[in-house]
Amino acid sequence: MNLRRLLLVLASITALAVSAGVIVVALAFALYAGVKPYVGQAGGAAVVAAAAALLIAVLGLVVGAAAKPKRRKSEPEGLIERVTEFVREKPILSAAGALAAGLLAITNPRYLGAMARSFVEGREPPPRRRR
Repeated sequence: MNLRRLLLVLASITALAVSAGVIVVALAFALYAGVKPYVGQAGGAAVVAAAAALLIAVLGLVVGAAAKPKRRKSEPEGLIERVTEFVREKPILSAAGALAAGLLAITNPRYLGAMARSFVEGREPPPRRRR
């Protein structure tokens, strides 16, 4: 991406942010003007503040829900399931490991048995922290 394009993107983002700010101020003023005859100046200001607080709360809930990590599937139980899950998550590392295992198996067949045992035995996952 060249510098000119980056500056154009930043300028358009800034223009959108300023436009959103103008819209929010205009809507707040319209709400204030609409409720002022019924509740007075202080009541109108309170209604605008309550509407802003409600908007912030809703946006906070939406962003908070989007930020939560997705639940992972249950841990694979068998050797084949564990290997396929590992290959799906880390294909390049899996290919490098397979190449290294092949080279080690050619030079010394005992290494192949040790690698197979490491997949079968596995490790216990670390305990989860509670917040």
